[in-house]
Amino acid sequence: MLEIIKSGGWLMLPILLCSVAVIAICVERLWTLNPRRLAPRTLLGEVWSWLKNNQIDARKLKELRDSSPLGRIFASGLSNSRHGREVMKDSIEETASQVVHELERFLGALGTIAAVAPLIGLLGTVLGMIQVFTAIMLEGTGNAGVLAGGISQALITTAAGLTVAIPALMAHRYFQRRVDTIVVTMEQEAVKLVDALHSDRRIEAA
Repeated sequence: MLEIIKSGGWLMLPILLCSVAVIAICVERLWTLNPRRLAPRTLLGEVWSWLKNNQIDARKLKELRDSSPLGRIFASGLSNSRHGREVMKDSIEETASQVVHELERFLGALGTIAAVAPLIGLLGTVLGMIQVFTAIMLEGTGNAGVLAGGISQALITTAAGLTVAIPALMAHRYFQRRVDTIVVTMEQEAVKLVDALHSDRRIEAA
């Protein structure tokens, strides 16, 4: 394996760095984007129980805010609920936009790697073919070793770039879909809370 990497030339270094970054991002996002931790299904029922028992105070809001991203959204809405439905919705939307931004952290980098890695491989291909044609021009076609080295560099960097880019693209789509699902869940829960406080709708305990 080490010999293959060496034969790919110096462009294998950025490709290897991209592969390390993809692995690190995937591990971090798998750990972070846990729907049960980010948007607990039982949280809305718990908050409604606090409201019915008049237990909402500064301490409860801080506890709620620190519990999860969904709790942070709920706490923002509850802090402004007395100002009316629209103000409560606006505060929830503002906090939710911050939460979504945090959920999408590193996904842009993952998408960039998926796009750039094949281009690095293509650059290696071009450089390898330049090396081949330079060798042909200087020494003719008799030096098979030089020709094979250039062709080897061209093929290895292309393969390495695609090997990194394909999993990166798949991971990017997967995590983006997971974020979208979590965001939809949070929106639904937040709407239920707003409706419960400012209409006749009531929340059923989860």
